[in-house]
Amino acid sequence: MASHSFSLILLHAFLLLLLHLALPYYNAAAKHGHYPGRHYRHQSHHPHVSNPRLHQAYIALQAWKHVIYSDPHNFTTNWSGLSVCSYTGVYCAAALDDPKIRVVAGIDLNRADIAGLLPEELGLLTDLALLHLNSNRFCGILPQTLANLALLYELDLSNNRFVGPFPSVVLSMPSLHYLDIRYNEFEGSLPPELFKKSLDALFVNNNWFTNSLPATLGQTSSSVLVLANNNFSGCLPPSIANSADTLEELLLINVSLSGCLPPEVGFLYKLRVLDVGLNNIEGPIPYSIAGLAHLEQLNLGHNMMMGIVPSGVCILPSLANFTFSYNYFCEEEGICMNLTSKHIAYDESHNCLPEKPFQRSKKECQAALEHPVDCFQHPCTGGSRGLPAFAPAGVPAAAPLPSSPSPSPSLSPSPSPSPSSHS
Repeated sequence: MASHSFSLILLHAFLLLLLHLALPYYNAAAKHGHYPGRHYRHQSHHPHVSNPRLHQAYIALQAWKHVIYSDPHNFTTNWSGLSVCSYTGVYCAAALDDPKIRVVAGIDLNRADIAGLLPEELGLLTDLALLHLNSNRFCGILPQTLANLALLYELDLSNNRFVGPFPSVVLSMPSLHYLDIRYNEFEGSLPPELFKKSLDALFVNNNWFTNSLPATLGQTSSSVLVLANNNFSGCLPPSIANSADTLEELLLINVSLSGCLPPEVGFLYKLRVLDVGLNNIEGPIPYSIAGLAHLEQLNLGHNMMMGIVPSGVCILPSLANFTFSYNYFCEEEGICMNLTSKHIAYDESHNCLPEKPFQRSKKECQAALEHPVDCFQHPCTGGSRGLPAFAPAGVPAAAPLPSSPSPSPSLSPSPSPSPSSHS
C-alpha cells in the first residue's frame, strides 16, 4: 500500500512543472517581489560570458567538483566548461524575474555514490529550487551559505554521511517545503523552530537525535512526519493534536518514547498511518483512536501497554494492518478476537490473552497486573513500572536501526529521487 500522502504526489508534479515548464513557482515569486538578494559579489568579467548567473553557477559547480573525492559512476566527468546546463545532473530553466535568462534551477545526483563535501560556494546557486543528493557518500557539515538558497523548495540529503547537530541552516530557507535528512549521523536536539516551518513532508529518521520531542511538534504542517529510529525521550506531546488538519502519517518507531499514549492522538482525524512500535509506552490504548476513520496501519507492538484491546479500534473502516504484539494486553473486545474475519493483517502474540497461542507466561502477566498505570494521574511516567523494554535481538533500544521493524513503507532505506518515491 502506498504510504505517501496525496499532497506529496501533487508536490512531485509541481516540481516537474517547476523545472520543465518555465517555473510557475518562480514566476509567482517574481510577481510578489520575492526574488532573493545575493550575498556574493562574484560578477563575471569574462568577455564571452553573457549570463552572470550561469557564471556564478559555474564557479559553484567547479568548487564542488574540486572537493569530490570519488565519483565511481562518472557523474561529474563532464562538469567542465561554461555550459553548466549540459552538466550531468544539472537542470536549467527560465529565471523568475526574466524568462529570457536561463538559470540553474535543479540539481539531482541521486544514487551517484559520490564521496565528497559540500563547499561554501554552493550558496552562489541562488536560483536553485531543487537539490537531490540521496544515496551518496557526502560527509561533513552543511555550509551556512546555503541560507542564500531562498528559492529552494525541496532538499533531499538522505542516505549520506553528514554529521553534527541538526543543520539549522535549513531553518533559514523560506521556500523549503520538503526536507529529507534521514539515514545520516546528525545528533543532538531537534530545534523547536523546525516544526513551525511550512513543510509538506519531514523525514529525520535514522539519525542520532536525542532529548525530548519539543512541544512545537503539534505546529507541524507536514502530512508525513517520520522521526523514527532516533533516541528521543519522554512522552509524545499532547500538542500533536494541533496538527490534525494536515497530518496523515506519524511514524515514531524506536525513539524511546515513554509514558502513556495521549488521547489527543485520536484528534488526528486525517491519520492513515500511526506507528509507535518499539518504545516504552505504558497504559491502555486511548479509546479516542476509535475515531480515526481513515486509519489504515496501526502499530503498537513492542511496548508496555496493557488492558483491553477495544472493539472500536478493530472496527475502524479503513484498518488493514493492526500490530499490538509484545505488550501486556489481557482482553480483546468483540471482533478484536477474530480480526481474520475482517481481512485485517494482525499480530497479537506475546501478550496476556487467555486461550490465545504464543502468549506471555502467567508469571510475566501477573507482574504486569500488579503494577497498573493511571494515565490520568500520571500521563508521562517515563517507564516507571520497571517492566522490560523491547528491541530486536542484539540491538540496543536506543540505537538507530538499519531498517524499520514495521511494515510502514515510509521508512524504506531505498533511495528516492522525489517525494512520490517514498512508497
